[in-house]
Amino acid sequence: MHNNKTVVIRALCAAAVACALPLAQAAPTYSVVDLGTLGGSWSYGSGINAGGQVTGYANTAGWAAQQHAFLYSGGVMQDLGTLGGTLSAGSGINAGGQVTGYAYTAGNAAIHAFLYSGGVMQDLGTLGGTSSYGSGINAGGQVTGYADTAGNAAQHAFLYSGGVMQDLGTLGGTYSYGSGINAGGQVTGSAATAGDAAQHAFLYSGGVMQDLGTLGGSWSQGFGINAGGQVTGRAATAGDAAQHAFLYSGGVMQDLGTLGGAYSYGFGINAGGQVTGTSWITGNAAVHAFLYSGGVMLDLNDLIDPLSGWTLREAEDINDAGQIAAYGCSSILNQCHALRLDPINQAPEPGSLALLGLALAGLAGRKSGKQLHSRSTS
Repeated sequence: MHNNKTVVIRALCAAAVACALPLAQAAPTYSVVDLGTLGGSWSYGSGINAGGQVTGYANTAGWAAQQHAFLYSGGVMQDLGTLGGTLSAGSGINAGGQVTGYAYTAGNAAIHAFLYSGGVMQDLGTLGGTSSYGSGINAGGQVTGYADTAGNAAQHAFLYSGGVMQDLGTLGGTYSYGSGINAGGQVTGSAATAGDAAQHAFLYSGGVMQDLGTLGGSWSQGFGINAGGQVTGRAATAGDAAQHAFLYSGGVMQDLGTLGGAYSYGFGINAGGQVTGTSWITGNAAVHAFLYSGGVMLDLNDLIDPLSGWTLREAEDINDAGQIAAYGCSSILNQCHALRLDPINQAPEPGSLALLGLALAGLAGRKSGKQLHSRSTS
């Protein structure tokens, strides 16, 4: 049997924790870092690496503003330029700060995939046609994306490695698109099935393009892949009634649900299987950025300071430290910018520690006159 002291201590501890819980839940989980622009009024973040560097695109200053790829590092947004034309965009970034994306060539003759490394933007060419687009890059500098084939007959997913752009083929149809690549060179994206009957997410590994299926509907797309070969993207549900974010792992495509609306899209995934993306909220009133973690889809707007003025629309990528490349709009600036969400180290609220300490100290004082000391861990 428990003595009365034990019962009272447990009751006081329970009361203290219960009182402190709303305070802890109300605390923001992420701080919002505004990445700014290249002199214009908007920017968009696409990818983040292990060190928290971000790439994307932003408009430049002046009446002749252009859209340029950027690299955000050390608090500075750097303009990466173009391949001679007027437009570029960053899509993916690796741990070494190398960036891939796409840019106009001279005279805006075509759009080509690029690899930005060591201050130089390299043209990756095509698969024999006019255009190409870089989407993802791994630690070894391998790039995936998609490109026009000879005669611009179709667009195919590619793997660029060692100076060569390799055609990854399709799932039996005429087109495919590479979106993400991991350190092992596995690629995800989407491809047409036989007869171009449908578009399905794929996992390309060991020279084979595997069909990942759907969530019961007719189509799916893969966007992000982690080191373990887990894939996220979006897929049609039964009867093509809706499209939901998914997590493909161990041969199974799991429906991640939504934030209450009809649609959601998974964009980024880290080694821990956390997924970021965007979803319609209840009533399809607006789109909000989400984090899927521990089996739950969370609205990232509930995890930042509500007084920040930011409404988070999309969460494009997440690194293994939990930092997120996002896009949001500010009611204060009246602009929409690329953002980085940095996790805040969650420690017990000072108020909760004080409440628990006072309760236990009061009890101990009445019983023995000894002072109790609380200990916090992080």
